[in-house]
Amino acid sequence: MLSTLEVFTIVVVGLMVGVEFSVAFVINPILNRLPDDSSQLGRAHGGRMLGALMPFWYIGSLVLSAIWAVAAWHHPGTGLVVIGAALLVVSVIMSLLLLVPINNRGKTWTPENRPADWKEQMNRWDRFHYFRVGVLITAFAVLVAALP
Repeated sequence: MLSTLEVFTIVVVGLMVGVEFSVAFVINPILNRLPDDSSQLGRAHGGRMLGALMPFWYIGSLVLSAIWAVAAWHHPGTGLVVIGAALLVVSVIMSLLLLVPINNRGKTWTPENRPADWKEQMNRWDRFHYFRVGVLITAFAVLVAALP
């Protein structure tokens, strides 16, 4: 049973890391090279779509990691699971404090109502997101290292 939980957690966290990595290094660079209206509309749609999905994925990953830590409390590698879960907590806090406020504004913008500094706000979101992706990759690596 513990092995199933470990593998399931690794898969869920790994897929989340992959999505966030692709947003940072594939999707947003593509959108940034489109004309302004298309770029902004694409980012707004992505913000709505992923903004609806990612809270469940982040919290689900954190809950799975916490369950793994509790279930494996007396097993080798549990400290690494706790560290991985702590990094996931950091990613959730970063999201709530830094990224979600920008995303909540950006997902409502259209070419007609976007603020003059919309590109600067999206660049700020990107910088915070790069750092969050680094935290997520580290969390994933630590969780993988915790496997027996």
